[in-house]
This record gives sequence, C-alpha cells and structure tokens, in this order.
Amino acid sequence: MKDSNFLKENNARYFWHPMAHPADSRKNPPTILSGGEGVNITDVDGHTALDAVGGLWNVNLGYSCEPVKQAIADQLNALPYYSTFRGTSNDKAIELSYELAQFFEADGLTRSFFTSGGSDSVEIALKLARQYHKVRGEAGRTKFISLKQGYHGTHYAAASVNGNQKFRAVYEPMMPGCFHVPAPWTYRNPFDETDPERLAQLCVKALEAEIAFQGANTVAAFIMEPVLGAGGVIPPHKSFMPMVREVCSKHGILLISDEIITAFGRTGSESGARHWGVQPDIMTTAKAITNGYFPFGAAMISGAVAEVFESDTTGLASVDQGYTYSGHPVGAAAALAALSEINRLRIWENAAARGDELFAGLQKLADKHDAIGDVRGGEGLMCALELVSDRATKAPVAKHLPLQVQKAAYEDGVMVRVSGNNIILSPPLIVTSEDVAKILSALDTGLATL
Repeated sequence: MKDSNFLKENNARYFWHPMAHPADSRKNPPTILSGGEGVNITDVDGHTALDAVGGLWNVNLGYSCEPVKQAIADQLNALPYYSTFRGTSNDKAIELSYELAQFFEADGLTRSFFTSGGSDSVEIALKLARQYHKVRGEAGRTKFISLKQGYHGTHYAAASVNGNQKFRAVYEPMMPGCFHVPAPWTYRNPFDETDPERLAQLCVKALEAEIAFQGANTVAAFIMEPVLGAGGVIPPHKSFMPMVREVCSKHGILLISDEIITAFGRTGSESGARHWGVQPDIMTTAKAITNGYFPFGAAMISGAVAEVFESDTTGLASVDQGYTYSGHPVGAAAALAALSEINRLRIWENAAARGDELFAGLQKLADKHDAIGDVRGGEGLMCALELVSDRATKAPVAKHLPLQVQKAAYEDGVMVRVSGNNIILSPPLIVTSEDVAKILSALDTGLATL
C-alpha cells in the first residue's frame, strides 16, 4: 500500500466519488479508511471508530466474518468466474438459488434472478413486471407508481421511480410512465396529518386515486421500500403495506418490495415485507446478501409470477436481460456463506433488540437537544435524526451543521452518516448494547457542538 502521505495528496484528485460534488471532495477530502475489524473501522491515521453506518447499510455481520472471507478465497481457487447466460451455470449459483428459496419461503418467493447489486435488481424487477403483463396479454400495463421520498437506485429506470428530486433533477427528463404518491411520513406530509394510522389511510387513498386517474389497466407495478431508507428512514404504520398489498391485488398490479436495505434482518425480521405480514410479487435484494464483501444481488420472484413465465409457450417470456456478473460464482459463494451466518446467528433478533435500545436512546437525546426536530426508527437497526433550526417551523439546519455533528462524533469514536439535514444510523446487526451506548454518547458529543 502507498504511504499515508501519498494517499492524502491524491485523495479525490483522480477519483470522482459517488453521491458527491467533485469540487467539494477536493475541498473537503473524504476520510481514508484502511482497515476494519468487528464493528469498527480504522483510517490511515490509525484512528478507530465504531461504524454506525454499517458500510452502506450492508455490512450486517461486521468486518471480521471469516466464513464469508474464506468462501471467497476458496471459490477464487476453484472457479473465479464463468457466465451464467443460456447454456452454462455454476454449482454455487444453483445452490444459492435453492437456499434463497428456503429463506424467503414465508414471503412466497421461489425463484432468483442474480444481479451485480441493488440498482441492477430494481432494473430487472421493473422489466420483469412489464414483461409479466405482456405475457399475460395485457401489454398496456407499462406504468409504475412509487412513493415520494422513496429511493430505488441510480439506473435510469430505477432513478425514474425514485421519489426524491435530489437523485433526479439534473438527469431529467426521466423515463416516462412513472408516477408518485405521498409517503406515510408523519413529520412532513401534504395532509398535515401526524397520526400514523390515519396518515397511512390517506396515503393509500392517494394511491387508489392515482391508479384510477392513470387507469388500472395501464399500471404494471407499485414499488416501495417496507421502511424508506435513504429518504430519511421513514417507517410506515403497520397497516400501510398490507393495505397497499390489498389495493395492488384488487387491480392486478404487481407489488415490488424493494429490500436492498431491509432484506436479511435489518428491520428485526428476516425481510421487510415479512415484518409487515405481506407477500410481495417481486422482491429486490443486494447489500447484506454478501455482507458487502462482494458486489451481488438477487431479484426474488413469487411462485405466481414464475408460473406465468414458465408456462409460456409463445416465447414472450424469454428473459432477454442479464449482466456479465449475474450468478458470479465468487459472489454466490460469498452469499451462501453470509446466508448461513445470518441464519446461524438469527441476526434479525439482535437487530430488533438493539434497535429498540437505539431508538429509545435517540428519543432521550431529543429531550436534551433542541436541534433534533424528529426521531425516526423503531423497526430494527435503522434510525434517523432530523436536525432543524426551529422546531415550530421545522426549518432545516444550515447545511454545514450536520457535517459538524458527524465530525465531532467521529473524533469521539463513532462514524455516522449525513444525508441532507438527517443523521442516519444503520450499524452492523451484530452490535451489542455497549456499542449502542457508545453510538448515543458520540452523537451527544456531536450535537453539543451545535
């Protein structure tokens, strides 16, 4: 490895970072990480911090998961790569598809389409939704509906169903046929409704109105995150997703559960849809599927949808879509090992318990710090603080202040994530009560600087 002086000198000079302005990265060089162990990360100056970001919602098993590392090493020696396009397959991809069908059996999902990551998984899900209706003879069903504040990735179709203007504005016009309805966000919504159950009903009515306006026979799918993640951690009322499922079923619209973040335990349940007692038609997964150690994802497909494709005799159901790295043997081996550890540890149970502790601690911080306008969480290990300059008006704090909190928390030994005026927390699902206490203490330190 080059020495730290070289790394600092060239930090962000030749490397454009995702989700960042190139000039800002030059002006405010990113933290250079060089090590990880357990739930901690270490930078090039030797400073160690607890990672309350979990990589990017994905290192659920921490940085020392030896079974996954060993599986990757073993597979590199056995078969480092081969295509799974028509005519060839590999042992690990076949085994993984079987194990995923067992894991997601309660969700009604029986088939896997392997991808290189989350945006890929969303892209194939949207394409399969349109194709499903064409195979069934309803070629006019091409539109998609999603939630405002929802985040579904960066590919063109995925970005088109995003409900946050930040990820759309400079790339417009987006793909036509994508429409959005209000999210069940009690802190900010167009109905000025603060009761979660009532708000869920109003948002579902807005969905029904949009379907009626578009024409139900033109809508292919509704896509949603069971708990909105990148949009600021927005958990809906428990009635919301079941009501959405009912509306979709009534109108013949597929329900896509975007679980790039929530699958494999983060909500305190094995999947986000299961957390709410819902069976989707398609589920998108990635991130934690390999514990973040290898780029990999899977779109999971329900038995009913699979039956339409597999019983087709016209040729319309040929899935003429795929990625060079679909079913990558090394990624599949990593996913098998990660899934085994997820099941062995039942990490969704720890996520539920530690998530309750974290959420309760954040609420106590809100009693102490006036800059906290809203505390969101309560569904596993995904929480957020929304920082405001005035609680009455809900005006966001100045742009530099969340970064100030982040810097002070990091110096105090905890890495947190800033998104707009939100502090987002998504630590590994193996954190302890002591780790949670450390996160809360460092946040207290950071908030005290405001």
